[in-house]
Amino acid sequence: MTALHDGSPLKILVTGASGYIGGRLVPLLIEAGYSVRVLVRDPDRLRDIPWASDVEVFKGDLLDPAALSAAFKDVDAAYYLVHSMGPGASRKTFSGTEQECATNFVAAAESAGVARFVYLSGLHPDGPLSPHLRSRTTVGNVLLESTVPAVVLQAGVVIGSGSASFEMIRHLTDVLPWMPAPKWVRNRVQPIAVRDVLYYLVHVLDIDARTNRTFDIGGPDVLSYADAMNGYAAEAGLPKRLILALPVLTPRLAAHWVNVVTPIPHSLAGPLVESLQHSCVVRERDLDALIPEPGGGRTGYRQAVRLALGKMRDGQVVTSWQNASVAGAPSDPLPSDPDWAGHSVYTDLRSRESDASVDQLWRVIEGIGGERGWYSFPLAWALRGWMDKFVGGVGLRRGRRDPNTLFVGEALDFWRVEGLDRGRLLRLRAEMKVPGRAWLELSAEPSDDGQGCRYQQRAIFFPRGLFGRLYWFSILPFHGIIFSGMANRIIQAAGAKNGE
Repeated sequence: MTALHDGSPLKILVTGASGYIGGRLVPLLIEAGYSVRVLVRDPDRLRDIPWASDVEVFKGDLLDPAALSAAFKDVDAAYYLVHSMGPGASRKTFSGTEQECATNFVAAAESAGVARFVYLSGLHPDGPLSPHLRSRTTVGNVLLESTVPAVVLQAGVVIGSGSASFEMIRHLTDVLPWMPAPKWVRNRVQPIAVRDVLYYLVHVLDIDARTNRTFDIGGPDVLSYADAMNGYAAEAGLPKRLILALPVLTPRLAAHWVNVVTPIPHSLAGPLVESLQHSCVVRERDLDALIPEPGGGRTGYRQAVRLALGKMRDGQVVTSWQNASVAGAPSDPLPSDPDWAGHSVYTDLRSRESDASVDQLWRVIEGIGGERGWYSFPLAWALRGWMDKFVGGVGLRRGRRDPNTLFVGEALDFWRVEGLDRGRLLRLRAEMKVPGRAWLELSAEPSDDGQGCRYQQRAIFFPRGLFGRLYWFSILPFHGIIFSGMANRIIQAAGAKNGE
């Protein structure tokens, strides 16, 4: 149901709209015809999000009753998608904070006459729970015990680029060909693709508004956590990982291990690891009687991983690395995602100013390679080409078709021209044998003062597994010689052309 009896759209309040799930849910609600309002602590976080202009934005958080009262005015249904666990959260206080947030949320909604709650929680077994899962179930109970009917979806491990659970699987599997792990790697989990989570979150608004209960949601596959890591390895093109379950590795030690090996902050890694001590699988699928499965059926685990890696595999990487200016910074799938989400990206950025014109600099850039070479340490480039040829790569001998003009798709020594904005940007994709994927960008633009030009040169590397990371750091000392010299000599060559 998207409209009231008078034809006006239902007004939906989404809390946690700047988070992982909320940021993906809001545009789907808009597309479904709902009028959407969001409550966020920092509206500036929505500045670069495409749907921001299509929603009402209220500033505040769930610990501020006044802000909640204003946000709930005229609202028909509300999503509870906030979570106090994360960087800066105290492990000792987050459970109490979550309960206070839920209590404030309920009080404001009841006062405003809200007709429905929707909450995303986690799958959990009966019996003692970790503090993280116990806190999630407590929030669900606060909502269910209110006078407002609540639908509480209890999801398995969410698989999608940017989700905390998936990113932990990704980073552990990418980095470690062999890993000691706690005995919980043998526990059963039932992952669910983020697309299916979002499907159910949208469609629960279509069921009877008086429904007040929990529903388990999960994908079609039940597997161990170790199987999940090796399933990711297979989809990422990595060898099977040897995982040794150790009975002596405590959750605290395991959390420290995750924090060391991955960029996931300890405040998040700890609760995640503790939650994995339990087997978490769907016990009842009675939601299927109320909401049909997504078109094509629920997404299998391997397919969900494949979708999460799809854009990278298709070479759609420009937006992923555009903000990765710090070596080792992970790419950002969405502006609302955490800064540790996505593939790790290593970059080497060089910038130079010149009195030459942009046109003169561009002539040097477009004429690079082949007989002219790469403007730095010719022996090193030749050696790299010989090494590549020795291991079955293309080497440097392909040269180029025309000494002055390039076209998208053509070979250039051991590169391929992937992007060309003539007069401004040349993007080359590496076709030499490397443990990962690599690009080289060369660009020309006017100087800020309009006098001369600025040259920017950026090497980008997506490492594949542990060897990919070791490869990058092993060649890092040579970058100061090769890439710095390359930038200097290209500027010199542009200056010489300017004097012709």
